[in-house]
Formats: sequence, structure tokens, C-alpha cells
Amino acid sequence: MNMRRILLGIVPLLCVVSVSRADVKCLTSPRIHDNIVEIEVNFPHAHEVLLCADWLAEPVAMSVADNGSRYYQSDSLGPGFYTYTLRVDGVTIADPTSPYVIRNVGQLYTYFMIGGEYADNYQVQDVPHGSVTMCWYQSSVMDAHRRMMVYTPAGYDDSDERYPVLYLLHGMGGDETAWDELGRATVILDNLIASGSVKPMIVVMPNGNAMQKSSPAYTAKGVEVVNFRLPDSYNGEFERGFGEIISYVDSHYRTQANAEGRAIAGLSMGGYHSHYISANMPETFSYVGLFSPAIDARTKLDIYGDMERKLQELHDAHLRLYWIGIGESDFLYNEVVRLRERLDTMKFPYTYFESGGGHVWSNWQYYLTLFLPMLFR
Repeated sequence: MNMRRILLGIVPLLCVVSVSRADVKCLTSPRIHDNIVEIEVNFPHAHEVLLCADWLAEPVAMSVADNGSRYYQSDSLGPGFYTYTLRVDGVTIADPTSPYVIRNVGQLYTYFMIGGEYADNYQVQDVPHGSVTMCWYQSSVMDAHRRMMVYTPAGYDDSDERYPVLYLLHGMGGDETAWDELGRATVILDNLIASGSVKPMIVVMPNGNAMQKSSPAYTAKGVEVVNFRLPDSYNGEFERGFGEIISYVDSHYRTQANAEGRAIAGLSMGGYHSHYISANMPETFSYVGLFSPAIDARTKLDIYGDMERKLQELHDAHLRLYWIGIGESDFLYNEVVRLRERLDTMKFPYTYFESGGGHVWSNWQYYLTLFLPMLFR
């Protein structure tokens, strides 16, 4: 009797799955040719299907093709990494016809790449590959074991060499996996190091959320709802505890444990952290990269104050590069304008790069390809 009840409970679920798969059978999407992407999906009972894509300024309604499917064809796209979702009668999903899906915070996105120029570095190539390790370190500041990813370049395990270190920080809602999975950072590093344009380096990708030990499902809480806006992201704890990350890396890896052998960079919230960590630790880093950074202090704490003095100390210590990149339509653009005005007033040297587009991974990947060759020269 109990088994019969269980089976009766499963049958409706199987029917739902069967109908869903029938809706998308015989379609392949996305299709790419001559830098044009075609997206085709089949939702025969849907009233409206919108395409939400990072190359579009706003969602667009997909056309109804002759065969009844929903269809979209782009203009010619430039080289890069692109993501999109579908909004089917108000419900946002990834493209069900494509296996190329990634998680960004709590949402699944379909992705594709168009090669050429710098974007060739986003594709896995036949070059020596580095390794990525998931490490746990103890933070006394945040009273927790916390996880980070550490990339070591090809040849690291077979040498006695000491390597410079880049600390690469994610944005709000991201985690320690973001730069590797969304940013293609380790693929980019493999390719640029193999080309000789980038020095072999260790890259440390910590979790920048003070209230989060690690990415979803890798804590004792198990499977939980993913929260985009975690509390205490700007309470100063991550900045105050950053020295613990450096100490762990220097004690567990063969690093060049000095300012000339350290860089820090991050996107959005990670740019915010990089800005304030470097300013509060002026003897620690020689290279700083801010990618679409949040700049204005979100809380009134000492660690975020007295920035002109701190920046001057950073400049007077070991600083060799202060790099800022932002998209012309990025919602943080004006914060970067105010930072540049402050730096100009101080006669603080920096390198500025302005791209098209907004607050998107395609920009941050590109910025990384520009920033890496400038390090440790």
C-alpha cells in the first residue's frame, strides 16, 4: 500500500518532465555562424517568451517561426563570452536546449563564446595547464573555516621556484568559484602564460562575503536558498581579515612573500575590497586592479575613512600599477569618475581603461586579459 502511494506520487512528476522534454525536442540552440547567434526554443503553450541577454539593452520578444518555435537571430557580435536567459510567461530559465549552463549567484544562465582577438584566450587550448585547489583556512576575524580556490601554474609541482601572487576577488553575490567558472580566469591564465605574455603566477580566489564560508552547498547548511544580497558585505570584516589569507598562502605555497610579488584585483564589490584592502595595507601590494569597482564607502567605519592619507601612503610605498577599468554604461560609472577626480587632485598616477557595455562578465574577462600582462615585470 505504501509503495502504491509512492508510485502514484511519482507519476505526475514524470508526466511533467515528459511534457517539458517534448517541448524542446529536435531543436539545437544556440547556433553560431559568422559571429551571429540563433536561439530557437519550443514552448507551444506559452503566451510570451522574452530573451534576456547581456548583449541587449533590454529583453526582446522572440519571434514565432514557421514551425511554431520561438526564434531569435542576433546582429553580428564581436569576440567575447555571452550569457542569456529566457523569460517564459514571467518565469526566468536557462535555455533548455543547451547543456552550456553556468550559475551566477542564484540564477542559471546559458552561455556561448565567439572567438577572435582577445576572446581566443577564453577557449581551452592545447597548452600546458595549471591546477586549481580548493583550500580551507581559519579566519579568527570571521570566526570560521572559509574556502578559497588557488590556481598554480603549469610546472609548479615540478619546480622549486617561488611565484608572485595575484589575489583575485569576485563581486556581490558571487563566491570563490565565480572567477574560475564565470570569468574563465584559469583558462585565460593558462593561455597567456603559455604565450609568454604573462609571468607564471599563483592566483588566489577567496570568498569575499563576510557572512559566507563558501559557495552554496559546501557548508554544513547543505542546500539552501541562495541570497544575492548577503548581510555584512561592507562591514569591514573581510578587509580586516585579509592578512589571514595572505599568511595562509605564504605558509602553504612557494610565494614571493613581499610587495613586489603581490597584486590584488577585483570586480564590483571585489573592486571595492581591493581599493580599501590595498589602501589599508600599503606595504603589502605593488599592483592594484579595479574592474567596474564600487568605490563610495557603504558604511562609516575607520577602515573606509581617511582615504587620501591612506592612498598617499600606498603611493609612497611600493606601488607600481593602479589600474581602473569601467564600461561606459556601467551603473558604477559615476563612482569611478569621483575616484579619478580624487586621484587627479592628489596627482596619484593610475592607468584608466574605458570600454563599451556595462556591468557584465564580458568586460571583466577582457579587463583581466589587459591587466595580467602588466604584473610582476
